[in-house]
Amino acid sequence: MNVLQNLCNDKTTLLIDGDIYLYQACSACEEEVHWGDDIWSLHCDLKQAKKMFASRIEKFKERLGSQEILICLTEGSNFRKTVLHDYKGNRKKTRKPVGYVALVQWCKDNYPCHWWDTLEADDVMGILQSAKVKPTVIVSDDKDMKTIPGKLYRPMADELLQIKDLEADHWFYMQCLMGDATDGYSGCPRIGPKTAEKILGNHPSWELVAATYIKAGLTREDAIVQSRCARILRWCDWDAENEVIKMWEPGR
Repeated sequence: MNVLQNLCNDKTTLLIDGDIYLYQACSACEEEVHWGDDIWSLHCDLKQAKKMFASRIEKFKERLGSQEILICLTEGSNFRKTVLHDYKGNRKKTRKPVGYVALVQWCKDNYPCHWWDTLEADDVMGILQSAKVKPTVIVSDDKDMKTIPGKLYRPMADELLQIKDLEADHWFYMQCLMGDATDGYSGCPRIGPKTAEKILGNHPSWELVAATYIKAGLTREDAIVQSRCARILRWCDWDAENEVIKMWEPGR
């Protein structure tokens, strides 16, 4: 609960997606070296990566007019793997940039950071913003953050969005239907963005999602599994006292 208590004031806090911007800084500073005789190595200038990350944080502060930040990070084994064992299974062979672990530790040592075991950075941002204990802005280029009500700043597009509750739910139902190949959950077969929009229409609901799965020869339980993978946790999905997840259920 300490993190929420620290957020209880009138200043806007930037909830920054540390996973994305630490990864990008480290990746940008990787360099190949040819030592001759076909011997190659890969190295990273961590000092340069630190400067790049720090510069980006300062730009976020300037752009959004706030000095209050919290870097949100992923920690531990992702709880979604207990929901769907293949969740993000396609990333097993994808390596992190050289020096990434060291850069994350440096970030923890030098910036206000927060994480909860088994949660992704997305979930940390989602829980803290939807707790609504103080003004916050999520800073992330991850499209999944459109499923969280509140302010969202997307640096690549330099756009500041105000996501309303119904809009956030709409994006969530879209993800439930479409799935996400990058994250390794399939959604409902043969459902793309246009079909999902048509199904949800002007009155989106999870019951429309469930009906689509059943029509496709799947079950309501299949729809729940996919929805739990798609769900970026909100305050209502989190037992703050015991710091455990309340698995999403239809109707909540």
